Amino acid sequence: MDFLDKYLTVWIFGAMAIGVGLGYVAPSITEPIQQYHLVEIGLILMMYPPLAKVNYRQLPTVFRKWRILSLSLLQNWLIGPTLMFLLAMIFFSGIVPWFPARPEYFLGLIFIGMARCIAMVLVWNDLAEGSNEYAAGLVAFNSVFQIVTYGVYIWFFALFLPPVLGLDAMVAGIEAFDITVEQVFWAIAIFLGIPFAGGILTRLGGVRSKGEEWYEEQFVPKISPFTLIALLFTVVVMFATQGDNIIARPTDVLWLAVPLTIYFVVMFLVSFAMGRGIGADYSTTTAIGFTAASNNFELAIAVAVAIFGVGSGVAFATVVGPLIEVPVLLALVNVAIYFQEKFDWAGYETGQIDAPSAAVAEDPAADSTAEDD
Repeated sequence: MDFLDKYLTVWIFGAMAIGVGLGYVAPSITEPIQQYHLVEIGLILMMYPPLAKVNYRQLPTVFRKWRILSLSLLQNWLIGPTLMFLLAMIFFSGIVPWFPARPEYFLGLIFIGMARCIAMVLVWNDLAEGSNEYAAGLVAFNSVFQIVTYGVYIWFFALFLPPVLGLDAMVAGIEAFDITVEQVFWAIAIFLGIPFAGGILTRLGGVRSKGEEWYEEQFVPKISPFTLIALLFTVVVMFATQGDNIIARPTDVLWLAVPLTIYFVVMFLVSFAMGRGIGADYSTTTAIGFTAASNNFELAIAVAVAIFGVGSGVAFATVVGPLIEVPVLLALVNVAIYFQEKFDWAGYETGQIDAPSAAVAEDPAADSTAEDD
């Protein structure tokens, strides 16, 4: 891990402080930020490098391991969204007397929870010595799946389900935002479709013209820092537009931090346990865990900004996402390494997703001839 990535939390907190300071000292800065679409540009640039680094040829490997693929689908598209919806409902729908209804924060959490893993997964996985193959494959697969499903999930959990559950205050609050499915799909097409297409075309063109070795060893290292640079730029301009809100409502950040922290920790521990439960080795289990626990906050911010505006409460809630995710996921990296040392992984071979047998544990050669599921 290089110097920039190692102190990512420090840089993000610094960018937030600079952004809040600019917004507080010069409130008029919001106008040029919105006029020149600086947040939107930063989001697209931020998402491009990770998508250009993904080796999309790993997808067949993921598809062949149908149990790991099924497990990832279960975690990312059933457990994760449902857990985030429940947390959003508990904390911000008004059903709990101690927590007043906050429709804007409810929607913000929904936008985060439905946006599955992408950019930072590869960072956490690498730090925890997880399988880069599975992390890249699962990220690529979930990115493709997300293009098709994100709008549907937003509609189901934000527009359809609350009225069914009789959340009157929440329904009225959501209706006030006048959100439509078309708005969500257009935002996805722009903020996920453009960098996704750019990443695929860059890899195909680069590998074809210069070769795989040049692309991985020379081109990828050159574009990698742009993710952090674009992230910090986006955080600065985003928090500059939210400076007044943050200074006026610092406790709101803490309220949002609670359900987000619960979400990240629960998703990682449950997913890690499920990966080990099907017999995956440590590196594969770690990739599964971080893939399920991380969220595509870039997409969540982009959609919130496109639909509600950069100064909205919904956008504010999505901006808090990376603020909480970075330190929590860094802590979970240490948890994963602790699990690596604590548990006996003998017999849990790479790609071995059936429960390890005694024969495999005793005879390594047996595993080398085992067929994939």
